[in-house]
Amino acid sequence: MRHVSHRKRHNWWVTDSGGPRAVVIVVFDGVKLLDAAGPAEVFAEANRFGADYRLEFASVDGRDVMTTIGTRFAVTQTISAIDAVDTVMVAGGDVLVGQPIDPNLVAAVRGASGHTRRLASVCTGSFILAQAGLLDGRRATTHWRHGRLLARAFPEISVEPDAIFVQDGNVFTSAGVSSGIDLALGLVELDYGSALVREVARSLVVYLKRSGGQSQFSVLVEADPAPTSALRPATDAIAADPTGDHSVKRLAAQASLSTRQLTRLFQSELGTTPARYVEMVRVDVARAALDAGHSITETARLAGFGSAETLRRVFVSHLGLSPRAYRDRFRTAARGG
Repeated sequence: MRHVSHRKRHNWWVTDSGGPRAVVIVVFDGVKLLDAAGPAEVFAEANRFGADYRLEFASVDGRDVMTTIGTRFAVTQTISAIDAVDTVMVAGGDVLVGQPIDPNLVAAVRGASGHTRRLASVCTGSFILAQAGLLDGRRATTHWRHGRLLARAFPEISVEPDAIFVQDGNVFTSAGVSSGIDLALGLVELDYGSALVREVARSLVVYLKRSGGQSQFSVLVEADPAPTSALRPATDAIAADPTGDHSVKRLAAQASLSTRQLTRLFQSELGTTPARYVEMVRVDVARAALDAGHSITETARLAGFGSAETLRRVFVSHLGLSPRAYRDRFRTAARGG
């Protein structure tokens, strides 16, 4: 049985004693370097503009860890030594997904959660918080590739798959990799205000708040139904001709199902409705067309949206930004971007 967290209130972290705010970043073998280094650079840069953070890096045994790029990352303390600190931030890594997480790491983070004013995770670090029971009953996010897995594995968590970062009480979770920088900027703003954090963002040459959610980076249709699924004739027809007539009635006929059966299977196997699935396929086609250099009007035609205005409306609904903004943001250097 996983530990169920209780939201405690302590006084020792509320009083401003005038001392530095201790930030401890939890790392482990297989940690993604940017998950730890990105937020650390934000806090360090903030100190140049008047903030007062003291950075520490902690692992289970206090030993240095190996990152995903094969470099050694220096550690300053054990996780169990964390005591009365301002912020504990748990980095992420691919080793946290699809295989058991080191129970010693989970237990150590669970123990540290009672000794910090606020708790945060970067990318798949959310899986450590989830395994420790620290996200139960809370809203949270993680890397877009793993949002569905987090929701399935931990149904007590309300997963927000498109968020760059989520605050629920004193617990913060962020999306994939570089969003740890966004989260750290958000924490600095809470601590020292908008004027200081604006200087930090300018100095680091990053957006203070980026437009759109992480869906702008994701593949909306990540997987087809199983080869033996009764849905395959319908999804194959959509993939073969995204611009075609894909009404529920027509798709049901292609799959030899009733409209009710089709709708139920789409929900149970793909977690969406037939109409929304068609829309997501068309958005992915539209993004590919924009990436290839097509105009917005031509993209709308190629993806089956009928008009540029319909394409814009659906793009904003799914990705949080317009086709023009997407094209400008992801234009390659070869095309003058």
